[in-house]
Amino acid sequence: MTNSSNAGTAQADGPGVSDAAPQGRRWNWSWLRVTGSVGPLGIATAVLWLSIIVLLPLAALTVTSFEDGWSGFADAVTAPAALDSLRITVLVSVVVALINVVMGTLIAWVLVRDEFPGKGVVNALIDLPFALPTIVASIVLLSLYGPQSPIDIHLNATQPGLVVALAFVTLPFVVRSVQPVLIEADREVEQAALSLGANNWTTFRRIVLPALTPAIISGGGLAFARAIGEYGSVVLIGGAIPRETEMASQYIQKQIEIDRPVNAAAVSVALLAISFATLLVLRLLAERSARKEQSTR
Repeated sequence: MTNSSNAGTAQADGPGVSDAAPQGRRWNWSWLRVTGSVGPLGIATAVLWLSIIVLLPLAALTVTSFEDGWSGFADAVTAPAALDSLRITVLVSVVVALINVVMGTLIAWVLVRDEFPGKGVVNALIDLPFALPTIVASIVLLSLYGPQSPIDIHLNATQPGLVVALAFVTLPFVVRSVQPVLIEADREVEQAALSLGANNWTTFRRIVLPALTPAIISGGGLAFARAIGEYGSVVLIGGAIPRETEMASQYIQKQIEIDRPVNAAAVSVALLAISFATLLVLRLLAERSARKEQSTR
């Protein structure tokens, strides 16, 4: 009787034990589940194209930069001329980004909130730096601010000349980032604040600016990243004077010309790291600002 009872108990417990064991060893593959409208084939195509266009070139650049090992990479990046070019590049790019954050936001505000003759032409001109070859911009700026300046303003071979050139090519990033947000902004909230006695500055600072902050940060970050790697617009007006107006892109070209590809690749990787870190930080700040804005609504 006891044996049959134990057998019955074992038989009753058996399936539970046998089921529990595989469940304990079962892997959770839910993270591999593909959802969306394009399906696995579309995702694979996108990843393949991204790898060919972006990842493989970056990987090749990184491998080249470390051909002489870590010490060779460090020596190439920390060379006095390389450090000076990186310092000038970052400094000028920060100044340009800050200028465009202010002026780009102002221009976007005027284009959205104001009406004036020629508004459509001005709106189209904002995108001109996207279509115009940057070397053409450098020629135009050199003609305007060079030794034969018709307005007697000489900025060639100076850091202010670099700022003007980079501001020209990076302005659209801020304007086109802020403009759609202003178009979609709720004007009724602003009118309510004004009707309750708030002045224009208070309304802008307390209501409009928090909504624009993520777009402003994003546009400023894109402008900074573009300025760091710019070459065409500064090649003529900048003068490429070592340790004064030589941008990192010009330093890289010089290293290629004197047959030092490893040094050129090392400085390129340093620029890439700076751009990536900047965009990552700015994206995190923009997302945090957006969440904060949503939580206050």
